[in-house]
Amino acid sequence: MSDFIYLASQSPRRKQLLEQWGVRCELLLPDACEDAESLEAVLAGEAPATYVQRVTTLKLQASLARLKRRGLPSAPVLCADTTVALGRRILGKPADAAEARRMLTDLAGRRHRVLTAVAVGRPGGRNGRTWSALSTSWVTFEPLNPARIRRYVDSGEPMGKAGAYAIQGKAGLWVSHISGSYSGIMGLPAHETAQVLEAAGVRLG
Repeated sequence: MSDFIYLASQSPRRKQLLEQWGVRCELLLPDACEDAESLEAVLAGEAPATYVQRVTTLKLQASLARLKRRGLPSAPVLCADTTVALGRRILGKPADAAEARRMLTDLAGRRHRVLTAVAVGRPGGRNGRTWSALSTSWVTFEPLNPARIRRYVDSGEPMGKAGAYAIQGKAGLWVSHISGSYSGIMGLPAHETAQVLEAAGVRLG
């Protein structure tokens, strides 16, 4: 059994959720020489579920290699990736304010999916062992006028967020219905994360 895990994510929300669940974690962030952003590139014709699981697997592989390269103590490594999907269209992190406004305009008054893949790897042997899971939730936004979208984008909150919004922030006021995992929409699904951590030998509860 492990007393702590490595969290290979820069998301403060994921770290906060793990700590709320009583999981002690150390950050395992990319080196300056690593091109972490390139791992999130979408392949032509890729389905949202395939995309988010593939990216999470790539992140985990890079993180396990990072752990070995740094010679750190052995412990499970957790990675996750979240994407927003409107049909088969993947809405990642907006490149700028204009793209954030376009995304939110498309999501306004409609139902969309939020997919979060989570994976845990245990270093050891030639390849170690990995466990993974996928959470899919549905979110419905009320209709939004351009001025409201503009104010939200001007606040800076949408930047760096899949689908250009954070449900735990001001955008939560727009959500008329949720079906699925609230923590999954935030970026780390509680149930699925518990499953993969327990499978990897991490004490919970």
